Amino acid sequence: MKNTSYQQKPTAFRWVIFTVMFFLLAVNLMDRITLSIGMPYIKEEFNLSPTMQGLILSSFFWSYALLQVPGGWLLDKYGPRKVITGALLGWGFFQAIIGFATSGMHMILARIGLGAAESPVSPSGAKLSSTWLTSQERGRGAVIMDSGSPLGVAVGGILVANLIIWFDSWRLAFIIVGIFTMSLGFLAWLILRDKPSQHSRVNQAECDYIEQGNSVSLNDVAESKTQGLGISWFMMWAIMIGRASWGMVYWGLLTWGPNYLAQAQGLDLKAIGNSTFLIFILGTAGCLFSGFFVDFLVKKGISHNIALKSLLSLSGIVGLCVFMMLPSITDPDSAVWLLGIAAFFMMFGSLYWSFPAILAPKDRVGLVGGFMNMANSCAGILVPILVGVILEYTGSFSGVLTYFGICAGFYILGTLCINFNKVPVLSPTK
Repeated sequence: MKNTSYQQKPTAFRWVIFTVMFFLLAVNLMDRITLSIGMPYIKEEFNLSPTMQGLILSSFFWSYALLQVPGGWLLDKYGPRKVITGALLGWGFFQAIIGFATSGMHMILARIGLGAAESPVSPSGAKLSSTWLTSQERGRGAVIMDSGSPLGVAVGGILVANLIIWFDSWRLAFIIVGIFTMSLGFLAWLILRDKPSQHSRVNQAECDYIEQGNSVSLNDVAESKTQGLGISWFMMWAIMIGRASWGMVYWGLLTWGPNYLAQAQGLDLKAIGNSTFLIFILGTAGCLFSGFFVDFLVKKGISHNIALKSLLSLSGIVGLCVFMMLPSITDPDSAVWLLGIAAFFMMFGSLYWSFPAILAPKDRVGLVGGFMNMANSCAGILVPILVGVILEYTGSFSGVLTYFGICAGFYILGTLCINFNKVPVLSPTK
């Protein structure tokens, strides 16, 4: 019989893995938007002040931020398959029990549990990118996964709004979404694997292709051991500042966007759901465009340093301009379209999830991703509270939008301080 092993065509199962991660991140953000969409009803039932609403919206991030670094460590030690499966079961449970809350304090406690359970999910994408993708595919991998976030918000906004309308109950919406999330734990265990060689659907040709596409970094790891984080602390702080500033804008829109559309633009619940869909579906498109375009530029010989900094700077500049314009906009349709334009460009920030795999050695990708997302999560803690305080003292969203514009400026600054030409920090093996 003729031996055709050398002619074997590589499978492409790595993209199935990232399609699954895309779907899981979509559900992840659908769970989070549930509270924002339901808040106009919840605040009436529990008689919540703007500051208390901000605390409830923020409480998810208290545990989420605190456990980012431990979550990254768990990923490096136990692998994404086990960690993601456990996370899905946990966050679905806490999402469901929010539907049984009887006070604002009960909601805060459930949201803290939700944040703890979700903490390893986003860093797991960076970990999977380092083992499943070549260096020229990581821009696409980052945005395919992270584009699930704005899509989850877009679809979740409409879905949750309609669930509340259909059942005339925000509580049932939480319970249904939570049970659905728990069921996805079985999907994650069935499909995900920590390494390509562990999956029966991946042939040897695909394993060889991935290994050859990372041959430089693999040689570095073989000859040296990682020192500290694997990147300099200056670089880590630049990544964290850029990501946190981006997060101020993203989480600000996610948590308070529906309230802005209701209070400042006078939209009803159905219109809020439709507007949220439009804004974040444009964000999904921007996210995907940025990743595929960066990989195209890198394939054409342009360095990651130039390609990433150029696109991310453009992203921040457009966001800054939009937020400076919005306070003077009184037409709801114009406001929604401007927010959609801002979302398209600001979602270029999903490229940050390619940074750990590009900059850090394989045994520190989870940890670096954990630090980066901890900064993003700290923004998630602060911005709902800050927006609530600004609203309580000013009575309008003008100051809030100006604050988002300032954050977009710091997002540009942090990105420009990152040097993608730097090699990982290694020490010779003795």
